[in-house]
Amino acid sequence: MTYENLLKATAEQDPNLMVLTAENRAVIRGLPPVLGGRFIDFGIAEQTMIGAAAGLALRGRTPVAHALATFLIFRAYEFVRDDVCIPGLPVKLVGGVPGFLSDGNGPTHQAIEDVALMRGLPNMQVFTPSDEVELLQGMPKVLASGKPCYIRYCGVPAVVEHQPFELGKAEVLSEGKDVTLLTYGFMLRETVAAKKVLESKGVSVRLVNLRMPKPADEQAIVEAVKATGMVVTIEDHFLTGGLWSILGEVCLKHGVAPKRAMPIALEERWFKPALLSDVLQHEGFTGEQIAQKILREVR
Repeated sequence: MTYENLLKATAEQDPNLMVLTAENRAVIRGLPPVLGGRFIDFGIAEQTMIGAAAGLALRGRTPVAHALATFLIFRAYEFVRDDVCIPGLPVKLVGGVPGFLSDGNGPTHQAIEDVALMRGLPNMQVFTPSDEVELLQGMPKVLASGKPCYIRYCGVPAVVEHQPFELGKAEVLSEGKDVTLLTYGFMLRETVAAKKVLESKGVSVRLVNLRMPKPADEQAIVEAVKATGMVVTIEDHFLTGGLWSILGEVCLKHGVAPKRAMPIALEERWFKPALLSDVLQHEGFTGEQIAQKILREVR
């Protein structure tokens, strides 16, 4: 099963599902002949697409709108806010090549503040799958939620065996007492690699895949803070507004504090464009580099 096949199968069961795109057909190229009039390509007109999606939702449809994450979020932000979030319409926004997955593109095409912007909007949910398996697990629940949702598209192969998906529920992939690795999305791959290095050095690791920055699983975060001596947030996102901010907000709300905490994120800068492996190496986000940063702090 692929993402495209999932949409096709869902559309066959649900005549109200519509697929929209702003000239971004990479993962849905085979749908136009199948869906006919229920597939609309707006060209490079993201604002128009979001306005139309809101109108379709008002008529009982469930629009799934696709575009590059940067243009879907930034160019059409006012439309997402006013047309989708204020009335709370069930429009699903699928952002392509977010975070480091934009690898070879420069700052104008790097969506590394998207989670902060989307989770700041009332009524908006945010789903950040770590791979295609998790994407396919979560999309049926997202489509059925009846709420707006931003999906940070990630179709890479899975590196873990995922637990059943629940909206707003994190998955705890391992228990541990020394360090919690808290992550989401594509960076789960490198976090799993970091975990293996840390465990080879005798560090007990708790690995938490948040899955949805909004609604965030506050209970999982609080339990992790209480259970381990250190919490490390790992994300291909700016430091402000993402996972590091979520950790701080949850801790203040629940009156807990980690003994030690460390963020691994992009601080006040965009990343240097290159092939994905080179981006990770240059920016210090490979599993090995993450593990060494944590080991220096632990020691």
